[in-house]
Amino acid sequence: MPTIDRARLASLMQREQQRFVKDHPISKTLFERAGKSLLAGVPMNWMRKWAGAFPPFVREAQGGHFFDVDGNRYVDLCLGDTGAMTGHSPFATVKAIEEQARRGITLMLPFEDAIFVAEELQKRFGLPYWQFALTATDANRFSIRLARQITGRRKILVFNWCYHGTVDETFITLQRDGTARARRGNIGPPVDPSVTTKVVEFNDLPALERALTPGDVACVLAEPAMTNVGIVHPEPGFHAAMRELTRKVGTLLIIDETHTICAGPGGYTHAQNLEPDVLVFGKPIGGGVPGAAYGFTAQLAKCISEKENLEDCDVGGIGGTLAGNALSLAAMRATLEKVLTKEAFDRMMPLAERWTGGVQKTITEFAMPWHVTRLGCRAEYLFSAKAPKNGTEAHDAMDFELERFLHLYCMNRGILLTPFHNMALMSPSTDKDDIDHHSRVFREAVKELVD
Repeated sequence: MPTIDRARLASLMQREQQRFVKDHPISKTLFERAGKSLLAGVPMNWMRKWAGAFPPFVREAQGGHFFDVDGNRYVDLCLGDTGAMTGHSPFATVKAIEEQARRGITLMLPFEDAIFVAEELQKRFGLPYWQFALTATDANRFSIRLARQITGRRKILVFNWCYHGTVDETFITLQRDGTARARRGNIGPPVDPSVTTKVVEFNDLPALERALTPGDVACVLAEPAMTNVGIVHPEPGFHAAMRELTRKVGTLLIIDETHTICAGPGGYTHAQNLEPDVLVFGKPIGGGVPGAAYGFTAQLAKCISEKENLEDCDVGGIGGTLAGNALSLAAMRATLEKVLTKEAFDRMMPLAERWTGGVQKTITEFAMPWHVTRLGCRAEYLFSAKAPKNGTEAHDAMDFELERFLHLYCMNRGILLTPFHNMALMSPSTDKDDIDHHSRVFREAVKELVD
């Protein structure tokens, strides 16, 4: 199998950086201007991590494409890292937003749209009671607080290299010696996360059982398949065994479908008949408008109600002034009813298969020690010959320099992949030509690396 010549990689990266700067003069000017008022010249500090010398500034986005301020057109396979999985500005969602904006944006009072959205989520995921938030991070955080209240336990459990937004307790990783500590890059944790959190490897049932047996874990917070460290699929029987273990020790199971909604209209939960106590769904639910939801079993809803004190329910650390606002709910209703439909998924999934096939063809042609995998309408390649079984194996397969080169190579040729890993997501507006364009560019990049 070929190896990557690091000197050649560095030379190619330098060439691509020069091309990027040359092709983005207006973005460069805006970035320099932004440096005088925005930290690091970007609205969110992590935007510095884009592979170019600076991020391209966007002019407009529609469907599965966008234009930057320099007039460059891109096939968008990042799609806001799932936030725009609907495609940019879907007509039905935009129409609902426009109409609701004229009627009122937020009032701290209920709208009928809330009932429609909750009823639709009941049908998709099978959980009877729902509440709303603005982000999946908040929905996860609120769900954890409720789990602690109901169980009277302090600890939570997550899987190594998981992703659940910016929930403090989840920024924890396993070390080589088996100890847990704050994840690299964890900024100012309020407490050492090992105080609040247990962490085990995904797919490791014996380790999960050992961690749960003491009876001090309020909830397991899990992606049904890991997605943010590269796609890691559950092994056969893993979810059934995890559900049995959590019930045995009285630990609640929270399933975070924020990324794995790519598995279908009801996410991985519906596709694989999972039985969570709580389910979280955010990002694309509002077609790009901030919104999230978290649902409960009837038994859990009863426990929440029994422990609720009406006088104190507004200061319990759950909810927020803008949570469940009218604009978000109108966007959610339109998106669920008319955009993230079964018909849309039936279109998106074959495109992800086509993307996977194109990548695999190049991997095979050049005998690269890489692999490509798919989850619904999401697909990704990793720099390892075998599919990882857990977060550590996926993390160890990452190659920061190589990843940045492939991202920049694609970006210079009109393709945007998800940053921080090599993921492509299909929208209802993505088409075969978009996928085939990526397949050609990916092959060109690999050929330059190994020839």
